[in-house]
Amino acid sequence: MPLHRRVQAAAVSAALLATGCFSVTASAAEPEVPVPAVDCVQPGPTLRYLVVFDPGTSAPLAEAQIAAACGTTAHYYPQIAVAVAVSPDPRFGQHIGTHRAYSAQADGLSKRNGAPARQKKKDDETAGARASAGAADRTAEQWDMDLIRAAEAHAVSKGSRDVVVGVLDSGIDPAHPDLVGALDPALSAGCTTGVADPSPAAWAPTTSGHGTHVAGTIAAADDGLGTTGVAPGVRIASVKVVDDAGFIYPEYAVCGFMWAAERGMTITNNSYFIDPWVFTCQDEQGQSVVYEAVRRAVEHASGRGVLAVAAAGNTAADLTKPGRDALSPTNAAPEDVKPRPVDSTCLVLPAQLRTVVAVSSVGADRVKAGYSSYGLGAVDVAAPGGDRRQAPDDGRSGCVLSTVPAAGYDYSCGTSMAAPHVSGVAALLASTHPEASALDLSKMLNSQAETLPCPADYDLNGTGAQDAFCTGHSEYNGFYGHGLVDALAAVRE
Repeated sequence: MPLHRRVQAAAVSAALLATGCFSVTASAAEPEVPVPAVDCVQPGPTLRYLVVFDPGTSAPLAEAQIAAACGTTAHYYPQIAVAVAVSPDPRFGQHIGTHRAYSAQADGLSKRNGAPARQKKKDDETAGARASAGAADRTAEQWDMDLIRAAEAHAVSKGSRDVVVGVLDSGIDPAHPDLVGALDPALSAGCTTGVADPSPAAWAPTTSGHGTHVAGTIAAADDGLGTTGVAPGVRIASVKVVDDAGFIYPEYAVCGFMWAAERGMTITNNSYFIDPWVFTCQDEQGQSVVYEAVRRAVEHASGRGVLAVAAAGNTAADLTKPGRDALSPTNAAPEDVKPRPVDSTCLVLPAQLRTVVAVSSVGADRVKAGYSSYGLGAVDVAAPGGDRRQAPDDGRSGCVLSTVPAAGYDYSCGTSMAAPHVSGVAALLASTHPEASALDLSKMLNSQAETLPCPADYDLNGTGAQDAFCTGHSEYNGFYGHGLVDALAAVRE
């Protein structure tokens, strides 16, 4: 059946939209399936929902149906026919249709007395040494930049100011000396209500330095102080999609992709997976809404020339046959977490969407990090994300050094750290090829990568058993995709 019941938008008055519950009269010119009036209740709490409509649904029509189901439209994206709605009526999803409405926020409440559930654990990175401040040159510690030949690339090009990388993350410190020259406040926004808010307070970091760390890997200044990013000549924008509890609900991501498309960004870096599940299953109620809404937003942004780069994840899973998902839901109370079977139709979002460049992580030895997820056909390219067991022989940390708030620097490991290396290389490619489309950039990333063959022995912990199995061949395989990105190759093309 269609996603929406057709009603006559012109017959809906502003007063009826405000009251929330009403009947809609049919138009002689437009057949409809009537939307029955319902009795609205307001026991609270007011929850946020994603609602998907048939493509082409007008804003008045979408708003009318949301109001008829006892909700209020917070924002509607007519380009993708997806709305963010709020309602205090716990039956809102049933009223409008559970096949097209879902509240990740509702799943963030404990089943016990509605108390807030535990905060999401930081499984998308492994913390390194304690943060340190100071203006000393720290580039000698950046083995990751050596691995992708970033310094050699900078002798040719540091990137163009016309290129903008949207950092969809936990916010970027606007006062960090390594980032102040690259950050564009006019292009920044907070999306943690599902609606873009361009005020600085909405996109600045609050409880996490993750976004600032990612931003430094992309574009920290090449000024002889602190660290240097892959593309220090490009601009970055802070698009905050991580709330203070550490969650990235789907409406945050939809808002972030739509904001990037509206503002004409070149690339988005997405070092996260979308909550409340690690794997989003397309054929499960609720999750199918998440999949469709995020897919539409990503493909809309791609069509507007925005390349999405995303972390493959840190569950060490073969994404093509994950088997069981023991980490879902990530925001459930401990007693409610139960492993569930998942198959190849269950995807890590946004990394496994069709137009997204998925990134796996390698350590200093150019071998897949033990935590990094992988899979033939699921990973496009690899980049340095760090691995403690692959620390350089000269005593440097095996994790990645980058910027953190309060003018600091810190080490972290994860595919979260690998993805911004790829975003930086993509930014150099976009600077060299200003007319390239998102698809063009994706193809160039694949073609310029240095091929890495499957390791002959992948026993990182020395137990005598293989920690994971790499399939494919040297030019394209499940661990590294098309290979390790190369900044120098990007500016030479």
